[in-house]
Amino acid sequence: MDLQPIFTNGRYLESPRWHRGRLWFVDSLTKSLLCVDENGGALETVCTIDGIPSGLGFLPDGSPVVVSMFDRRLLRIEAGRPVLHADLSKISAGTLDDMIIDAAGRIYVGDLGIDLAHASGDLSAPIGRILLISPDRTARVAAEGLRFPNGIAISEEGRELIVAESNGDCLARYEVQSDGRLAFKDRVGRFGEPDGICMDAEGAVWMALFKEDSFVRIDSSGKVTDRIATPGGRGIACVLGGEDRRTLLCISAETTHQDLMKGRSTARIDAARVAIPGAGWP
Repeated sequence: MDLQPIFTNGRYLESPRWHRGRLWFVDSLTKSLLCVDENGGALETVCTIDGIPSGLGFLPDGSPVVVSMFDRRLLRIEAGRPVLHADLSKISAGTLDDMIIDAAGRIYVGDLGIDLAHASGDLSAPIGRILLISPDRTARVAAEGLRFPNGIAISEEGRELIVAESNGDCLARYEVQSDGRLAFKDRVGRFGEPDGICMDAEGAVWMALFKEDSFVRIDSSGKVTDRIATPGGRGIACVLGGEDRRTLLCISAETTHQDLMKGRSTARIDAARVAIPGAGWP
């Protein structure tokens, strides 16, 4: 598959989301929420964030919600300004990371279980969690025992949640209960540090692979069916967007974990056309 450049002036981009005909994403190093059209034009800086933004989602009324990683808060964007949506500092065990919001407005946030800024804790230990924030903004722990929970996706019918375990090199799958709770099903695959993910209409998962400089599609058994290489560019995140949701929008970055903590990174978004359209969230 051929990649076409969409946006090439990022620092460290995260959480691509296709919403109302535009591609939305955050730049963690410039502390900003941005969006562009399908061709990369009409760039808009929606707002800046006081903290370090990471996960991104949209409430049923269309309002964006952004994760502020290190102060462990969710920020809702109103009239171009971030306002507090939920303070998770008392329930989270560590730095917050990726996030997804389902059709009912339930928010699922990855809790790394460690203080990532100071690298305190064992990054490979199964101490990560997923937090569930209900529409009434009450928060509880929905899943535990994860090795660095990263990208999260929810199936079209809303009954399956999948999370990439970056330090477990696999995907963990959960059944979503009627009240939003998560029941563990299984783990699939063996990959080089999976990061952001999305699902398609066949239930397959597209994922970014940080260690493999690529994006891959896997079926329900964990078998790789497609691969898009990005030599020299770490796979960060992806989403299926465009009018027909057949455009795979891929974020990659030229950086390392060590360089990123020092603010050294350049990032871009490229697009590839795929056969199977996106489904579910994101």
